[in-house]
Amino acid sequence: MASPTDISQPIVETLYCEALVLADEVRAAFDLSPARTGTEDLVRIALSVEGLRTTTRMMHVLAWLLNHRAYFAGELSEFQLRRHGVLPPDRPADPEQLALLEPETRALIADSMALHGRIARLDKAWRDRFIVEPAAVLRWHERLGREFSAG
Repeated sequence: MASPTDISQPIVETLYCEALVLADEVRAAFDLSPARTGTEDLVRIALSVEGLRTTTRMMHVLAWLLNHRAYFAGELSEFQLRRHGVLPPDRPADPEQLALLEPETRALIADSMALHGRIARLDKAWRDRFIVEPAAVLRWHERLGREFSAG
């Protein structure tokens, strides 16, 4: 049985496909084309602010997934992935700005935050396996001391 720290290629590919679809929907939702110029100023500002937050969130998710795809393709080492494949923390939506947006747009923002949260949990679980707990280091140090003092 796989542990929560196992990030497999099929998991990454599934999340990547999901993220691409969501990113396309986000792009369309936050398109500030001339057709939307008649929109009230406060709504346009909310669209702009939350659009930037949401697209940034999606780009961070896609970058994380692309790094993992590169790792599975043998293009990155585990060391490179650990060093450069960190998912940045999310910047949640502003409730006041959200209140100005259409329900469909709010749902897309919520979906993007949920996807980021899922990937953040995967990333944390994967990175936690590299953390050496102080108690383990102390036990190892004590064992080395006993081994060298016995000889």
